[in-house]
Amino acid sequence: MKVVDASSLAKYILREEGWREVREHLAEEPLSLDLALAEISNAIWKHHIPFKRASREEAEVMFEALRRLGEDVLTLEPLRGYLRRAVEIAVEEAISVYDALYLAQAEKIGVLVTSDSAQAEAARRLGIEVRYIP
Repeated sequence: MKVVDASSLAKYILREEGWREVREHLAEEPLSLDLALAEISNAIWKHHIPFKRASREEAEVMFEALRRLGEDVLTLEPLRGYLRRAVEIAVEEAISVYDALYLAQAEKIGVLVTSDSAQAEAARRLGIEVRYIP
C-alpha cells in the first residue's frame, strides 16, 4: 500500500505531465486522506475559473473523475486520526499542516507518492520511502 497525496492525485486528474506515472501507483492499493478530495476539487476550480485552462464541461468531467477515483480506487481515511502527529511534523519540518497530514499517514504505511519536492524531502528526513513524480 502507498499513500498518494493531493499533489499527485491532482496531477492525475488534471492530466499534467507525469500523470501516467501516478496512474501506475493507483493500481497498488492506494490510500489518501479525505482532505484530498477538497484539495483536488480546488485545483479543478482553479483550472476552470481563475486560470481559464479548462472549460466548464472539462471541469465537470474532472469532478466526475475525482468522484469515481474517491469511490472506486482510493481508500480515503479521515484526517482526524493523523492531526496530532501532523502538527508535530509541520512544526519540526516547517511545512504546512496540510502536507504534514500526508506525511503522518505515510509514516504509518511506509511509502508516500508525491509531486511536491519539499514534501518529498521532508518525508526522506522522516525516514519515509518516497516516490517523487515531478
